[in-house]
Parts: sequence; structure tokens; C-alpha cells
Amino acid sequence: MTRLMWFRTDLRVHDNPALLHSRRDNDEATVAVTFVTEEQWRQHHLGDRRINLMHEAINRLHKRLQDLGIPLLTIRKNTFNDSVSALHDLIDEFGFSELNFNIEYEINERHRDIGMAKWCRERNVGVNKFHDQCVIPPGKLKTQNDDPYRVYSPFRKAWLKAMADQIGAPCPAPERQDMRTISHDIKEVWKARHWLPEWYEDEHWKADEDVAHDKLHEFLESDVLHYHEWRDIPDMDATSRMSFYLATGLISPRQCIYTAWQRNACILSGGEQGIDSWINELVWREFYRHLLVAYPELCKHQTFREDYANVPWRSSEKDFDRWCKGETGYPIIDAAMRQLLEQGWMHNRLRMIVAMFLTKHLLIDWRWGEKYFSQHLVDADLASNNGGWQWSASTGADGAPYFRIFNPITQSEKFDVKGNFIAMYIPELGGLKAKDRHFPSPDQRSRCQYPSPIVEHKTARERALNTFKNLTS
Repeated sequence: MTRLMWFRTDLRVHDNPALLHSRRDNDEATVAVTFVTEEQWRQHHLGDRRINLMHEAINRLHKRLQDLGIPLLTIRKNTFNDSVSALHDLIDEFGFSELNFNIEYEINERHRDIGMAKWCRERNVGVNKFHDQCVIPPGKLKTQNDDPYRVYSPFRKAWLKAMADQIGAPCPAPERQDMRTISHDIKEVWKARHWLPEWYEDEHWKADEDVAHDKLHEFLESDVLHYHEWRDIPDMDATSRMSFYLATGLISPRQCIYTAWQRNACILSGGEQGIDSWINELVWREFYRHLLVAYPELCKHQTFREDYANVPWRSSEKDFDRWCKGETGYPIIDAAMRQLLEQGWMHNRLRMIVAMFLTKHLLIDWRWGEKYFSQHLVDADLASNNGGWQWSASTGADGAPYFRIFNPITQSEKFDVKGNFIAMYIPELGGLKAKDRHFPSPDQRSRCQYPSPIVEHKTARERALNTFKNLTS
């Protein structure tokens, strides 16, 4: 008898509950499978850079599993439905005793897994599912009215109360398996069908589990103590950048929170300000995942707040294109968008500024920006991306009030005081004095060959306020 481990967005061997359960004893052998479904990934708006890094992560996972004596079969299919059919064939062909996997919360993935579990049960194949994307599984935290939390602050309070300053240790990688326990037929077929996707080195990112752990410990040993002070300053690069490793499953949220908890004298709140602040960001991540399960319409890019479902967004392809290219004439916006194109990542404070600029200054539908971010961010995941965009557009759960409209100039002056971040990504403005980089004069723009502002702040703000007021009047 042999167990089958199904890898998805959990491309690691440490703190992988489904993998550890597959290897819980030596009574049965374990083999693994994963699917490369590029057509489906692109339907979900993942871009070339993220897909390449997923290819790299699969290659590195294959090597780690080899070291653990667990063969990994990688299968290329177009869609989730195609991969399920292939999984059916695989289970029928070899008569696996059980299927183990970690739960994904997006609606297509949930439907896929529900159908797969039903198929297995009808054939007396054991199915074991585990939560690895949240420390507290979605649905476990409810209000006094037994409703899902729609506002972050009470959710965080309930989350901390449920944890009671205790978090279980991440589970270890499984012990090495004796390859002789795997049947000859399975080994031969896994060998004959062996295939791994091609990938290229990304100069900014390495999809490796060890790198994820190294970066986590490096952050928690240095910058985290100042995180609450430095997290909003883009040129300091003082954030953890763990979002990429979390999104691809190279590290788990439990590993991040547990390590921070240890660093914080074994408390989750009320310790070092910087560590508290960073744990708070991880809880925000959990909040958005709980929302995704409680309100599956978010997976279909529907507006969370029904009263803002019919905002008369502008469909200006021209303005959207200038925003995408970093040519709005607002230096902090343009620098942030150029960082996105260069690195496949954007500083969190800047994500809020550029998202609010698109939705409030340009009055362009947040879904356009959400899709563009997903196509270009290496850390794109539906829950956080949707949550962040709807927050900025004032259409989401606990979103910014519609009358809160960031002034990109004052945001720039506050968080990029000397204009260093602007100069880094808009070198044509690097020769200006620091105070002039935030919003150059017409003459300075002409000399630097930098575009005029796409819209005037006061005018755009009034337009946005009137648009939202009319919806609620």
C-alpha cells in the first residue's frame, strides 16, 4: 500500500502537515505528485515572472524530496479539471490507499478539492486535508451573532484571545524514507514519466525554502525591532519581504509567527513594538483569508460592500496605461510602479498610495489594478491582493472611508523625505534638490523630460468625493 502526497501552493518539506501525515509511520510508502497548470494560472492572472519562480520552486522541491527518499512526479496539464482527471487515472492505476493535501481557499480550488475528496471516498481511498495557510482555520472565529468578522480590529482581538499567547511549534520535515519500501512498478513509472519545468534565475528572487528561512531569521535578528518606525519608508528596504515566500508556500505563516513569538519573549502582543507590528501584518493576512472563505463572491472579484457595487468608474485605457508604465507625473506613484516592473514587488506603503491614486484620482475600477498587480507581483495571492485593493477603493471589508484620499505629494514628502526612493527609480529627477523631487515645477519637468501630472490633485479629489457621495445620498 502507498500513500500519495499532492503538492500545490505548499512547496516545502518543513511545517507541511499533509506531507508529515503522509510519512507518519513506515507502514506504507509515500510518493508525491504536483501539477504545472500554466493555462489555469494565467486565467487567474499570474504573470510570467511568478510562473517562472513556481517552476524553480518545483525543481528545488524535487531535489529536497529526493534527499528524503520521496519521488515527486510533476505533470503538465492545462487546467485544474485536467489535473483532477490525471489524478483520478493515477490513483486508479496504482491503487493508492490515501491522498493527502493542504487546503487552498480560493473558490475554484475549493470546488476542485471537494469533488476530488468525494471521488476518493466513493472508491474507499482515504483523504486527509490540512490547514497550512492560516494559523486559525477560516470559520473558527465568529462574532457574538455567529457571523464572520467584517472588521479587522475585533478580528485581531478574537484571534489573539483564541491564541492566548501560545502558538504550536511548526512540524519538522519527515524522516528519510527507505526507497526500498516503494514498489518497483511505481518507481519505474515515476522514473519513466519524470519531467521538470524549465526555469531561469531571477536576479531579485530565489524560490528556495532555505533562502526563505534565512531571510526570516535575518529580518527577526535586525530590522524587526525598528519595523514599526521604518516599515513605511520605502528607500530603507526595512520590511521582511516574506510575502513572496508565503505566497508560493516556501514558508508557512506558522513558521513566521512562531519564530517572531519566540523573539518576542513568547507573547503575541504587548512585547517589542516592532515585532508586535509585524505579527499584526501577518494577522491581517489571515483576516483576508477568512473573508475569502466566508464571502466566496470575493473570488469572483465582486465588490464586498453592496452600497458601492455601482460606482461609475471611468474606463480610460489611456490613463490606466500611464499609471501602469509609471508616467503619471506624480514621482512617488511613478517610482513605485517602476519598482513593480523591475522587481516584481512593491513596498506596502506604496501599494496603498498607488492603489488609491488609481481608484480615487483617476476613478478607475479597482479590478483593473488588482489584475495588473496579480500579473506583475511575485507575491500575488488573491486574498491579500483583493483585500488591499478593495481597502484602497473603499469598497471592501474595513476599507478606508471614501473621503480618505491620499495626497501623493504629501505622502511622498512624509515617507520619502529626501526623495531617495524617487531618485532610485526615476533617475531623471535625481539631479533635483530633494524637496523638488516630490513634485517638480513645469520648468524642471521640461528640463528632466519628465511628464506633466495626469490630473490635478484638488480637482481629482473633488471628483472622487462627489462620485461616492452621490452613491450614498
